[in-house]
Amino acid sequence: MDISCGCRLSKVHDAVQGADVPLAVLYPAHGAEQLEHFGPYSLEVASDAPPADGKYPLVVISHGHAGTPWAYRQLARHLALAGFVVALPAHTGNTRLDNTLAGTAANLANRPRHITLSIDAVLADPVLGAHVRSGGVAVIGHSIGGYTALAAVGGIAWSGPYERKDSGALPEQVPVTPDARIKSLVLLNPATFWFIAGSLRPVDLPILLRTGEKDDTTPIEHAHKIIEGVAQPALVEHKDIPGAGHFAFMSKFPPEMTRPNFKPSQDPEGFDRESIQPEFFADVIEFLKRTLCDTTAAS
Repeated sequence: MDISCGCRLSKVHDAVQGADVPLAVLYPAHGAEQLEHFGPYSLEVASDAPPADGKYPLVVISHGHAGTPWAYRQLARHLALAGFVVALPAHTGNTRLDNTLAGTAANLANRPRHITLSIDAVLADPVLGAHVRSGGVAVIGHSIGGYTALAAVGGIAWSGPYERKDSGALPEQVPVTPDARIKSLVLLNPATFWFIAGSLRPVDLPILLRTGEKDDTTPIEHAHKIIEGVAQPALVEHKDIPGAGHFAFMSKFPPEMTRPNFKPSQDPEGFDRESIQPEFFADVIEFLKRTLCDTTAAS
């Protein structure tokens, strides 16, 4: 029987934040797909279809600033069809619908906790939990989602004057409890503003790092900070994509959202984000299978 892309929608309560975090989960399923709409975004999924037999590695995607997990819908769908359970939390307080915590220390603490709560929720799901493979989780993070992933695995983050709006305030460490279940990361044009010298030394796991040559939001210096700062630089697999901008790894936006004054929908002149997606998707899937499914590599 052919595998389809299943989809379950729920919410996870964050007691610390005092808010609900919307959570979508895509997974290998048996069922008829149809075009479903998630706000302005659409995707072929089989809603609430029964999971396909087997156990599958879990991947969590952390979206960018003022974003949505549905901006990575094609990547998530490809992962589900390739044999992964994909959790898509919307970081309440820093999304396209609710950006009230942007630029705050609270947001820096909330985001990594949302990753842990999402992992907990999928493992406890009465339908999907039995189909999640033990042995480790991966996190994919774009922009501040890259920060989120690094903080969730032990990167020591510091909030500064920008977050507290007090130019005389000393930096304060962001309270984050690392999640030992996370065994590998995929970082896409990651933001590292909140890490200082020595902050990334606790990060000791395989990392697939992809950057855009023409990224003017988190330029190549952010990647260098990661490569030079983690415990084992040899575990970082980095590729800089010629001509790509900051938003190159996101799905193409719907026509009604594609306009010059909406920067995430735009690519640098002469570059088309869809042109890199087949190789990009293949690289991510190969890396995740190697680091989550190959027990020798994962150990």
